[in-house]
Amino acid sequence: MNSTFWHGKTILVTGHTGFKGSWLSLWLQQLGAKVVGFSLEPPTQENLFVQADVSSGMDSSIGDIRDLARLQLVFREVKPEIVFHLAAQSLVKESYSDPVNTYTTNVIGSLNVLEAVRQTPSVRSVVMVSTDKCYDNKEWAWGYREIDPLGGHDPYSSSKGCMEIMLASYRASYFPAEDFTRHKTAIASARAGNVIGGGDWAADRLVPDILNCIQHNQPLTLRYPHAIRPWQHVLEPLFGYMLLAEKLFSCGSHYAQSWNFGPDDESAKSVKWIAEYMLKKSASTLKVVMDSRAHPHEAHYLKLDCSKTNMELNWRAKWSLSEALDKVLSWSPSDKSSARELCLQQIAEYSASNVHNQ
Repeated sequence: MNSTFWHGKTILVTGHTGFKGSWLSLWLQQLGAKVVGFSLEPPTQENLFVQADVSSGMDSSIGDIRDLARLQLVFREVKPEIVFHLAAQSLVKESYSDPVNTYTTNVIGSLNVLEAVRQTPSVRSVVMVSTDKCYDNKEWAWGYREIDPLGGHDPYSSSKGCMEIMLASYRASYFPAEDFTRHKTAIASARAGNVIGGGDWAADRLVPDILNCIQHNQPLTLRYPHAIRPWQHVLEPLFGYMLLAEKLFSCGSHYAQSWNFGPDDESAKSVKWIAEYMLKKSASTLKVVMDSRAHPHEAHYLKLDCSKTNMELNWRAKWSLSEALDKVLSWSPSDKSSARELCLQQIAEYSASNVHNQ
């Protein structure tokens, strides 16, 4: 990634008040971009957006991506060059309890973003953030490739599969590669694995649950202790999103595809392994309880094949899973200023590791 590329660029981030959106907004601010956010209020009472004072370095607009007229107005006023679409209902368990909100947000909301892009000539590069769960999961041992069938058992996963199909249609209908010299807009989807990092307080996520139990000295209950996921630090896919956005902007339609962003095979570990590692590193004696009650279906095994991303984008995860977990465990700011400083410090550390490894 060329850090000077971002200086002065006008960037619109949907979902900027969320966990990943806050980290991305801070990183873009550090690179000298003009960052504008459009999102609902932060999803949890305790949140990174407020704690790290993310809004101090950007223009923050509160709104719902399901409100097309409001979204179009923001696009017209901002005239973004690059768009990162992160706004979503991203929890599997919540998608079971509120499927309508999940589908309207992830499908209709994404449709509204694409429609606003279509009507905004200034937009050159768009990264639509998807998920590894958009694939039709067969629970097999090898990673899913970008050409594998889409699907999804639960409402969240299938809503992201729907978004991917809709994006492919929009790209073919309004932004075809053969007509790129006319529309000059390149759109890609980014499919990332499970992310971890400081400042995540979302409900029903493993790492925040572990940290909360450690903080309050409460027993840790695991629903699916043997479920295996492609864990990675939040900065890993964010770096990939920015690298992809830069390629879309500079090289055009060749990169207007779907891309996987996941860790190496060694970082695909079970829920139980994550819990035991964090408790051991924290010197915690908490009791771990295996929840044997019936719960809604979740995939047992999920892994991404990132060969295309490794080869064509020269992207690969830099931090091992243990390094990523150690970064999370070291993230304990005492006030807003230290939270922001700690985020920027870890961004600088990650950026330095990329320079060193390239």
